[in-house]
Amino acid sequence: MKTIAILGTLDTKGEEHAYVAELIRARGHKALLIDVGTQGAPTVLPDVPRTELIGSQTFTDRGEAVAAISQAAAAFCAKLVAEGKIDGIISLGGGGGTAIGTSAMRALPVGLPKLMVSTLAASENAPVYMGVKDVTMMPSIVDVAGLNRISRPIFANAAGAICGMVETVVPAAEDKPVIAASMFGNTTDCVNHAKGLLEAAGYEVLVFHATGTGGRTMESLIETGLVAGVLDLTTTEWADEHIGGILGAGPTRLEAAARAGVPAVIAPGCMDMVNFGEPDTVPAKFAGRTFYHHNPQVTLMRTSVDECLALGKLLAGKINLSTGPVRVLLPWDGISMISQPDGPFHDGAADEALFDTLKTHLRDDIAVEEFDCAINAPQFSKAAAKALLGMLGK
Repeated sequence: MKTIAILGTLDTKGEEHAYVAELIRARGHKALLIDVGTQGAPTVLPDVPRTELIGSQTFTDRGEAVAAISQAAAAFCAKLVAEGKIDGIISLGGGGGTAIGTSAMRALPVGLPKLMVSTLAASENAPVYMGVKDVTMMPSIVDVAGLNRISRPIFANAAGAICGMVETVVPAAEDKPVIAASMFGNTTDCVNHAKGLLEAAGYEVLVFHATGTGGRTMESLIETGLVAGVLDLTTTEWADEHIGGILGAGPTRLEAAARAGVPAVIAPGCMDMVNFGEPDTVPAKFAGRTFYHHNPQVTLMRTSVDECLALGKLLAGKINLSTGPVRVLLPWDGISMISQPDGPFHDGAADEALFDTLKTHLRDDIAVEEFDCAINAPQFSKAAAKALLGMLGK
């Protein structure tokens, strides 16, 4: 028998959550009904009243109430998981319920089953609710407001889904130490070659695409303590974050490994480019710049000398936070596939500005290796893998 937490705004959605609880219990599992309502008294009896989460606090503003109960629910559910008291979590809701339910889910470990039945599952904001965790969002089709001929089978399917998730046994496998690596289309050859060398040395390499979400997910995984080393050869997300592209990974990119002391090899891969969508989505202020149409939906803009000066200093500041072994590798013949000599983004002055500024602002004790080749050259990827293996004692 497994225990499934059911997070519900029971003041307005009690009937729906009680229905799911009944179906879960019918499958032979324990349902822990937790009230996260913020308005009136619960309409069904919870197993965990909201007072266990927020005490006797009362709120006059709904937004303030949702924010407070979201934070409390996240802390409470994380504690339940840490104590081994729940095996999965499910919630049903509209806007407020989805905000509260997914806030709790994002606080839980990757791998723990998480299912949010939501009116917002098919919206453009769905990724915001999922964050960088494995939250499964299921469209409610109709409003989560009572039981009817549409909602009953939807909620029944949801109950069956979460039960199936907690019942699933992950097949046993040999767990190897994990290395996290960043990659983009323009650094694929480099990372794939290095990945093969690291795997041959006995490591499992998890590759994250530098698309904003990928960088945030990688940082989140490093924070869990499961990562032995980091091959961060594609730091391009900082170009988008700083200049205004669409694939920024937030202001803490590159900080997780540095603060945790995880060995890392870092290169300014693809910092020659800023990502935008279709050509007509590029802000007017960038008119006249050098662009490359990667595909009909992706327009790349070459970073300028001034932007590279700023990016070099910024990157150095993040690397300087390192409390563990770190090494910086610089490929002088191109930091992406398209910035190699004769490539559309080749700009020696911009690369020099990036590299020289980075070296100038790095701590004196941080080693820098420079190479007369492009980032995708076998010589460079081999050196990156060898450097990381050396820091890992291999």
